[in-house]
Amino acid sequence: MAGAVDFVLKPFDREEILFTVRKALLRAQGEEARQQVRPTGGFIGRSRAMADVQAVLAKAAAGTATVLLRGESGTGKELAAKAVHDASPRRDGPFVKLHCAALPDTLLESELFGYEKGAFTGAATRKPGRVELAHGGTLFLDEVGDISPAVQVKLLRVIQERELERLGGTQTVKVDVRFVAATHQPLEERVKEGRFREDLFYRLNVVPVWIPALRERPDDIEPLALHFLEVHAKTNGRPPFTLMTDGLAALRAQPWPGNVRQLQNFLERLVVLSDTQVIGGREVLQELARQPGLAPAPFAATPSVSALEAPTVPVTDSARTLESQRKEMERQAMADALKRAGDNRTLAARLLGISRRTLYNKLEEYGLL
Repeated sequence: MAGAVDFVLKPFDREEILFTVRKALLRAQGEEARQQVRPTGGFIGRSRAMADVQAVLAKAAAGTATVLLRGESGTGKELAAKAVHDASPRRDGPFVKLHCAALPDTLLESELFGYEKGAFTGAATRKPGRVELAHGGTLFLDEVGDISPAVQVKLLRVIQERELERLGGTQTVKVDVRFVAATHQPLEERVKEGRFREDLFYRLNVVPVWIPALRERPDDIEPLALHFLEVHAKTNGRPPFTLMTDGLAALRAQPWPGNVRQLQNFLERLVVLSDTQVIGGREVLQELARQPGLAPAPFAATPSVSALEAPTVPVTDSARTLESQRKEMERQAMADALKRAGDNRTLAARLLGISRRTLYNKLEEYGLL
């Protein structure tokens, strides 16, 4: 009883209590997410390319080295980062993520490193940054290639020394954090241009992992499509959907410049708007045709059989022969979107249903810049 009285009467640091509560909440969120992760690490697919990626991630997870995830937007880099954390000895610690491109420098610095009370106008209390909150766990820095040189210097110190100083503070804070970063930017070129520090690049690029684009692993489209149809049917209160082989062929024939994210959004839209629970080639093409600026790619029609009843889909050879045609149609779709948008790339990206960065990469690929 005396011990309980001493505990109640003991003076507490309000900020330390808040810090502890934040860490506990992050740990609880991480545990909840882990319960939903599949045994394969959360990835869906059967392609050799993704099997190779998972093998590298599994090896990297066992250690403490920094991992740099490379690849186009929408390929699943955040999922890969989570897989590294969940398979690592730090799985019981917090998994904290920060989208670096979404914040201006001043906010990014305070989000990363935290700040002391009175550090700037409006700083009424001390706030720990994401690096501190990830203590004992993993910090995922998405789009790390977009941070400014000023923040790069401070991030380099944290990665090298595992210590930081909050904004407006003088106390050095030691942290035990595993860093996983991701970018779609060509960092080697940015280093040559002087836009990204070479020493930071080498600190991040200890274990580089390239996540292939969806067009490079067409065998993954079937399991992804079946999964998304099942999930979105449940979340939107719809009966189960059946994917026919000609519907799958239509999906496989599309270029999907926005990768898995674009496929997922397309299938959710199809689930919400469809008047039937049977998805064939006609339904896929009709929905594609509703998207401004998109030109649906042709596909080899096959008998209407449920994809679940057909373990192999005889459209691979046809899809390969249509590769050059698909590229030309994708190029034309980009050109049409730019024309409709009056050369406004932000609007063109919205018309295509992809990110502006993906549009820029595609325009560069097809010589439309």
